[in-house]
Amino acid sequence: MATTIYGIKACDTMKKARAWLDEHQVPYAFHDYKSSGIDAKTLAGWAKKVGWEKLLNRAGTTFKKLPDADKADIDEAKALALMVEKPSMIKRPVLEMGRELIVGFKPEDYAAKVK
Repeated sequence: MATTIYGIKACDTMKKARAWLDEHQVPYAFHDYKSSGIDAKTLAGWAKKVGWEKLLNRAGTTFKKLPDADKADIDEAKALALMVEKPSMIKRPVLEMGRELIVGFKPEDYAAKVK
């Protein structure tokens, strides 16, 4: 089963998640949003699995700096379009292991779900 971790290289939470994977000898590929972006089809698939609300990082600086008009009346289509345009708005990390998807990093979640 291939494992891919999605995020931004310099993010502290990403560093913790990658260190956890390394420490537990879990092989993975790293997909950096800053250099590779993210496509709408992948995001839509994730949203179907976990919900777009869980993917959208409303607490981050990128979201907070958006004009009020962009933040108003946000729905799935608008959120996904914003995340494709500005991948920094995707909660990090997203860990994809086959059909399993973990959004965010909590060591106990990784321990329970990562084989």
